[in-house]
Amino acid sequence: MTSSDQSPSHNVFVYGSFQEPAVVGLILECTPVIVSAQLQGFHLYRLKGRLHPCISPSENGVINGKVLTGLTDAQLENLDMIEGDEYVRKTVDVVLTGTSEKMKVEAFIWANKDDPDMYGEWDFEEWKRLHMEKFIEASKKFIEWKKNPDGRTREEFAKFVNEDPPVA
Repeated sequence: MTSSDQSPSHNVFVYGSFQEPAVVGLILECTPVIVSAQLQGFHLYRLKGRLHPCISPSENGVINGKVLTGLTDAQLENLDMIEGDEYVRKTVDVVLTGTSEKMKVEAFIWANKDDPDMYGEWDFEEWKRLHMEKFIEASKKFIEWKKNPDGRTREEFAKFVNEDPPVA
C-alpha cells in the first residue's frame, strides 16, 4: 500500500461534552488517544436553552480542553454531522498541557460570533453532574439515526441536546 492510499489523520480540539470519553466513544464508535491542551484567544460560552457550549474569539480568553488525535475521515464526518452548520471547523493552534508543545488542530467555532444566546462560562463538571446522562442518550439516538435515517432529518435530533423547558 502506498502512502497515497491512506487518508491523513485528523486532530481535533474539543472543549465541551466531547471531552467526556463515554460521549466520544459513542460518536466516534471507538475511543481515540486524548491529550489535554489549551486554546488561547477564545472564550467558552454557555448557550441559552442548550446542553452544549460554544467557543468564540476573545482576546484574553483561554480554554482548557482535549485533543482527539488520529481521527479518520469518517470519524471527522461524524463530528461534523453532530455539530451541524451552527459551528464552523477551523484550524487553530493549541498548547499541549503536559509538554507545552504547540500543535495545529481543528476546532469547532460557533458560526455566529454575535449570537445573543451566548453568555457566561460553560462548566464541564456541572454538565457531567446535571446533563451527561441525557447527552449520552441523545448521542445514542444520533448514531442510530446516522445508521438508519428512515426519512428523518438531523434537525429532529437537535432537540435532544436542548435543555428541558422549566416546569411551571
